[in-house]
Amino acid sequence: MEYTLKEMMTIMAAREIDNGDIVFCGTGLPIMTAMAAKCINAPESIIFFETGAIDPKLEEIPMAVADPRVMYGAASNSGLLEAFATMQNRKTGRRVIGILGAAQVDRYGNLNSTCIGEYAQPETRFPGSGGACDVASFVPRFLVFMYHEKRKFPLKLDYLTSPGYLDGPGAREREGLMPGGPTAVVTNLGVMHFDDDSKEMYLACYYPGVTPGEILDNMEFSVDVSRAVEAMPPTEVELTILRDRVDPHKLVL
Repeated sequence: MEYTLKEMMTIMAAREIDNGDIVFCGTGLPIMTAMAAKCINAPESIIFFETGAIDPKLEEIPMAVADPRVMYGAASNSGLLEAFATMQNRKTGRRVIGILGAAQVDRYGNLNSTCIGEYAQPETRFPGSGGACDVASFVPRFLVFMYHEKRKFPLKLDYLTSPGYLDGPGAREREGLMPGGPTAVVTNLGVMHFDDDSKEMYLACYYPGVTPGEILDNMEFSVDVSRAVEAMPPTEVELTILRDRVDPHKLVL
């Protein structure tokens, strides 16, 4: 079956979610990814939102995290404090995985969603952290959505909004952050993972029709491509569920 890049990105990210994960997600592709994973490969996963809804039915895809549809049939409807407490709970926190977006990401998975240029006089000002810094600081794993352009993969971030592995092994712990960090960066060209030892980004897979060289050409820094394989495209079953169950009205797709 033919598929769009948005569908490819969603399915690739959904495959990164394990059964039993507690998924913290935001608006757009993150919500669609969490719903797709729950319907396809992680039926026992639990989705929750910073607005306080925990484990809702999600019979329709919400347009935003404050959309009333995130509250329908939820196990709990609370607030911001309770949602973030879920991430730091000793029992449940180790199962949480976040899904974030950003304007820039560096080789260690640090994110910028604040500004381009000098902070005091930026070329572009973005919405900022929201809950992203909290998620990156306190959850054991998080995924990042990013369109693959050279300016989005700089040698040095214009501003560090949310911490990845900072400057390498042990850096998070030295700064008093929770162990863990980013596990994948999902783009419109491929998926990057992070080396267990060096904590540096490497190319895990590239999409059909894309080459590792094309991916490197769209980054300011080089990454290891020796482990890269061609990604398996979405299956007919995955696409059918995504289109007919997750987003039948094409609100995000």
